[in-house]
Amino acid sequence: MRLTLLDPDNPAQAFPPLYKALREPDGLLAVGGCLSTERLINAYRRGIFPWYNADEPILWWSPDPRLVLFPDKLLVSRSLRKTLRKNVFTVTFDKAFSEVMIACAEPRKDSAGTWISSDIYQAYVELHQQGFAHSVEVWFNDELVGGLYGVALGQVFFGESMFHTKTDASKVAFVSLVEQLQAWHFQLIDCQIHTNHLASLGAEDIDRRTFVRLLNQYCRMPASLIEWQDL
Repeated sequence: MRLTLLDPDNPAQAFPPLYKALREPDGLLAVGGCLSTERLINAYRRGIFPWYNADEPILWWSPDPRLVLFPDKLLVSRSLRKTLRKNVFTVTFDKAFSEVMIACAEPRKDSAGTWISSDIYQAYVELHQQGFAHSVEVWFNDELVGGLYGVALGQVFFGESMFHTKTDASKVAFVSLVEQLQAWHFQLIDCQIHTNHLASLGAEDIDRRTFVRLLNQYCRMPASLIEWQDL
């Protein structure tokens, strides 16, 4: 099956139906296009996200199954609860979005490169400035030691990446996010692809059809009056 080639000058161009996504590599749906705010928001609302290396064209994905977390199913281990009770970290929201993205872009121990290219960085900073993308920051003695960022639409949060330089810092960011989203009546957190790390926190795999049905329901729902930076 041939992949749809998206027009970079037409951000309103429709994505192909999700059943056309490849089985191998799992979920690859389309190639090309652009990273405009309009294109990205259209993608997220349909269960699609960009993921590609700097030397590749833009690749658009919608894997099946999809890893998600229902906020009320969050699992917090005993050891993590102890860390949270100690209050060794300070958690903020939307105070250092750019810094979180830069830290997430640092190569990991098991990888020499990063998928967060300069184009991805610029696109999500623009999403942040438009009020769609948000970050959680974890600080230790005024040093940024963990965090995550993603996109919020309606009552759905689409997680993109997280990082930590101190043990448990990314987990503290995630738990803090989930607890705040619960208070704001969010219904779903998209974690994209299965990882043992997120599964240990309560994330579960659901089929793509169910995921899209939930997006159609919750992305249209108004979220509570939210001021991320006031937290």
